[in-house]
Amino acid sequence: MNVLIVYTHPNQHSLCNAFLQEVKRGCEDNESIHNIKILDLYHVKFNPVLEFNEKRRRRDMHIDPEIKEYRDQLSWAEKIVFIYPIWWGRPPAMLLGYIDKGFASGFAYKDHGGLLPEGLLKGKSVVCISTMKGPAFYPLLWLHNSHKVLMKKALFKFVGIGKVKFFEFGSMEDQKKDKQPKFKKVYSYFSKVQ
Repeated sequence: MNVLIVYTHPNQHSLCNAFLQEVKRGCEDNESIHNIKILDLYHVKFNPVLEFNEKRRRRDMHIDPEIKEYRDQLSWAEKIVFIYPIWWGRPPAMLLGYIDKGFASGFAYKDHGGLLPEGLLKGKSVVCISTMKGPAFYPLLWLHNSHKVLMKKALFKFVGIGKVKFFEFGSMEDQKKDKQPKFKKVYSYFSKVQ
């Protein structure tokens, strides 16, 4: 299995980075995973800003040479892992910009004029690992699960990815709570997943 890890956090000493290390360790200990690529959006200084003008048109995003490397990574991957914090009830703008650019029409989906497009990324699976300051039940009760709806239905289902797993970890800034069971849970999943 080819695994692409898309890591999105500006602080290399964050809890998201600790989860990244556990994902890497689990993948390396899993005989089913043959190749791992890590894309650190902040480290590569990914530009999340969409720009359209007379030279750059939205309908040509799927062939934009600046995004080719990222499209190639998405095509290569069988499992895509996103690691990010939840800010204001949603992923960071950096990750949303990556999605805006990388999951373009003509590459990730094809519109035939019907209710839903044809998803062109079928056969892949996704894992979303997110951290938040508030309690884990906050997005479910207060925000009507908007984060999961955004990622699973508005994005992944739209592009043909049906298998999506979430690890949402709340109260991550609480210094009294032991984080080790959460790290072990992520490691265990990636060391066994097929």
